[in-house]
Amino acid sequence: MYNLIKFFLFLLPPEKAHDVALNLIRIGLKTPVLGGLLRNSFNSGKQKGIEFAGIKFPNVIGLAAGFDKDAKHLALWKQLGFGHVEVGTVTPKAQPGNPKPRLFRLVSDQAIINRMGFNNEGVDGMVERLKYRPENLIVGGNIGKNKNTPNDAAIEDYRICFEKLYDYVDYITVNVSSPNTPGLRDLQSEEFLVPLFQTLDTIRKTKSEFKPIFLKIAPDFQRSGLKILGATIKKLNIQGLIATNTTVSRNRLDMSEKEIQKFGPGGLSGAPLLEDSNAILAALSIEVGSNIPIIGVGGIFNGIDATEKLERGASLVQIYSGFVYEGPWIVRNILRDITYND
Repeated sequence: MYNLIKFFLFLLPPEKAHDVALNLIRIGLKTPVLGGLLRNSFNSGKQKGIEFAGIKFPNVIGLAAGFDKDAKHLALWKQLGFGHVEVGTVTPKAQPGNPKPRLFRLVSDQAIINRMGFNNEGVDGMVERLKYRPENLIVGGNIGKNKNTPNDAAIEDYRICFEKLYDYVDYITVNVSSPNTPGLRDLQSEEFLVPLFQTLDTIRKTKSEFKPIFLKIAPDFQRSGLKILGATIKKLNIQGLIATNTTVSRNRLDMSEKEIQKFGPGGLSGAPLLEDSNAILAALSIEVGSNIPIIGVGGIFNGIDATEKLERGASLVQIYSGFVYEGPWIVRNILRDITYND
């Protein structure tokens, strides 16, 4: 059924199709009889809970940041069976993001290129929505800096988002790895990360409840750079890693250079990212050891892909492009087919 719906959705521009698809699912879930059937079908996958960074997750499948930038669809994700949802990336001030078009489907490669640029309504609006979040849904907040904030002032942007979100999410992820904000990846350095995490940890110590902080990294590291990052991570008071963000590489696309250039810059996600993100995941797992658990992201479309992430060192996984191409039953299907490392 989803293949037919997808055919018509893919006739629309990607950003429009995103909104239409979520509204269709929401309407279906509210329809008498059909809604009950859909809820049962979405949640028929086998559940296996896991503890990660002190949080008990109902299953290993999460929705990656970027899909629900402003935390507007939390009830929907719970109905679709996600074990957790990461909202954002959110910035202190609202910003429109990069000019459109900025989101592209590469259907033959089962991939997406985006250069959204942290478009979001700002952290204050997100906080208001999170005050009414559904019960029993694990929610993480992914935080970044505004485009116009220079890197030497970026700690303040992260501090603002961290402090405002802290009481309303279960964990917070620091995003310094998006390729779509100029200079952001330069912040994946010891000179920035050490004082940033010291600042965030100082704030956390004033709170009545300890909540974990994660770091999301890029997939475009060479081995030497990853070793440097691994050494830096060990100096941080960090409870988890997310590997990886989107890639700037186009090496695994099955199209000509001329066709690739038509899409322009941006982060690539989807099936072509699987191999490279898995390589980073495996290497990072070795670099940081078992004391820092990892969430695996990049190229997950089915239970085999998810199992491969777990075998490479991940404890949880997140999906993004797979949801676009496989549809709202993807969580059920992955949970049905995944193999755990017991």
